[in-house]
Amino acid sequence: MVSRDTPRPGGRSARVQAAVHQSVREILAMMDRADVTIPIIAQRARVTPSTIYRRWGDLQELLADVAASRLQPEKEPAKTGSARADLLAWAQQYAEEMSCGAGRQMIRDVLSVSDTANAGKCCGYTREQLRVIVARAQAEGEPFPSVSELMDHVVSPIMYRILFDQVPSEGYVQELVERVVPQRADDAS
Repeated sequence: MVSRDTPRPGGRSARVQAAVHQSVREILAMMDRADVTIPIIAQRARVTPSTIYRRWGDLQELLADVAASRLQPEKEPAKTGSARADLLAWAQQYAEEMSCGAGRQMIRDVLSVSDTANAGKCCGYTREQLRVIVARAQAEGEPFPSVSELMDHVVSPIMYRILFDQVPSEGYVQELVERVVPQRADDAS
């Protein structure tokens, strides 16, 4: 038996997951969220409701899984000339995407379930994006903080503000980046 955490990379399991995820995205775009049910999703995905219950357990787990997959970046952080500039551009985009209405709903979906696997996936996606930026800095010989430091001093404050305070402004994000990677005098020109 294949667990839901380790589906086969291809085959029926992958097709079912893709069809169900696509159906969820389409239904959420057309219907009020409160009216969405597993039978509606199953009908649109052309699977039985028991297939969805067996794989995801309940609607909230399914919504969390779909949200986590939507939060996976499609490409590496933009290359803008320096690792510091890359970090700033990435952090501003991250804050903007996570704080918009759809981003906040996806965060709520991911955090609304007791299983932390999807939250772990999202954290992994963020860490991987930061690893790319740190590797660029190392390749250029730029002094740069570690991924953990960036998580603690840039990502965490952004996420805290999104969840519990006001949407972080571009100026706030810039201040966070400045604290961990101060702009050098030769970069200012």
